[in-house]
Amino acid sequence: MPLIHSGTQGVFVISVTPFGEDGTLDRDSLARVTDFYLEKGADGLTVLGMMGEAPKLSAEESREVVRITLARSGEAPVVVGISAPGLAAMRDLAGFAMDAGAGGVMVAPPSTLETNEQIVTYYANVVEAVGPDVPLVLQDFPLSTKVRISNGTLGAILEATPSVVMLKHEDWPGLEKITALRAAEAAGRRRTSILCGNGGIFLTEEMARGADGAMTGFGFPEMMRDVVALSRQGQTDRAQDIFDAYLPLVRYEQQPGLGLSLRKYVLAKRGAIASAALRKPGGSLSAAAVAEVERLLDRQARRLAELA
Repeated sequence: MPLIHSGTQGVFVISVTPFGEDGTLDRDSLARVTDFYLEKGADGLTVLGMMGEAPKLSAEESREVVRITLARSGEAPVVVGISAPGLAAMRDLAGFAMDAGAGGVMVAPPSTLETNEQIVTYYANVVEAVGPDVPLVLQDFPLSTKVRISNGTLGAILEATPSVVMLKHEDWPGLEKITALRAAEAAGRRRTSILCGNGGIFLTEEMARGADGAMTGFGFPEMMRDVVALSRQGQTDRAQDIFDAYLPLVRYEQQPGLGLSLRKYVLAKRGAIASAALRKPGGSLSAAAVAEVERLLDRQARRLAELA
């Protein structure tokens, strides 16, 4: 399967990990949701991300998620999240994933990192552990990791570790960071692919600033597909119109602690997974929240019909 690289573009959907109502891994739904994402226009997939409930999986279950996804993904590259407390576990999962045909791995910085020097050293250690030939995605998500990576520190990592070929950009606010990264490249630094997260809530602005696409989850991957494609074609008004039709649901999904429940509810409603269940510890939607989501879905359908 193809490897990710510094020129990778498009939409990499962060896949959910489906579970049955009893908390067991739902292998059939995992295959089905993989097909769903690709049918809706995903260029690639990312598994075992933060929204994939990776910390709730056993080591063997993590490998099973990788196996099933790769078996269904065809020629679409798959990035595997390998973040873990220790380098040994990261090395083992990275080795398994790459041997199975993954396109690269993704690592977020642990919350214990406090200085720029520690951050740079950490990623050097990661590359040493997984191997310099493994394409690496640096996940910059300070709202979750509590680690703030400055533009200068990012530059130092990119210069010191060539295998870091992609930035998963989730800083917030972070638009100026994209501009700074692209300016540094124009001044001579090597190019890095930039795919953006945060549920796509700033996707139109991120594309205008120079992002290459999205790496995030949303119950309607076709929104991200269309917005990214239209933005790259210069059809910014059309991209914004489509984005605006989905924006109320994107915004609603940003609620801390509820986002994944909402996403899984929508995916189950669309037939992509059998159950919206989260593995414990994890909550579920109240009747009031379900009613709000249903109202947003109805309004979204009407707005999209008007744009057709």
